[in-house]
Amino acid sequence: MINFNKNSVFNLKPIDVSDVRPDVKELFVDGEQIIEAFKTVRDQVIFTNKRIISIDVQGITGKRKSYSTMPYSTIQFFEVQTQSFAEIFPDSELFIQYANGFTAQFEFKGNVDIKRIGKLISTFVLN
Repeated sequence: MINFNKNSVFNLKPIDVSDVRPDVKELFVDGEQIIEAFKTVRDQVIFTNKRIISIDVQGITGKRKSYSTMPYSTIQFFEVQTQSFAEIFPDSELFIQYANGFTAQFEFKGNVDIKRIGKLISTFVLN
C-alpha cells in the first residue's frame, strides 16, 4: 500500500510514462506533466512538474483507488542515496521531510537515475 498518511518505505521499479494509470491525469492542473513514474505490484508513484502523486490500488478487483498528493512546495528537505558499485540488486533511495513533519522514504529498484530525481525536486523546491 502506498499513501502519504504515514511514514512509509516504497519499493519502486521504473515504468514508462505511457504505463501510468490514465485516470491520474484527471487530477492534473493546467500545465502539469509527468516527469518520472514508478510502480510496486499494483500501486504507482508519479513525479510531475508540480508534485508527487501516489496511487494506492485497493481491493481484490483493484477498482477502488486512493490518490495521495504532496506538492513540492511543502518539502522541508530531502536526501538521495545512490547505488553502490557492483551491487547484486541495485537500489537507490530518496528521503523526503515535509513541513508538516511527515517523512517519506522511497526505495528504487534497478537502474534509476536518483540524481535526476534529486535535481527535479531541487528545481521545483528552489524556484
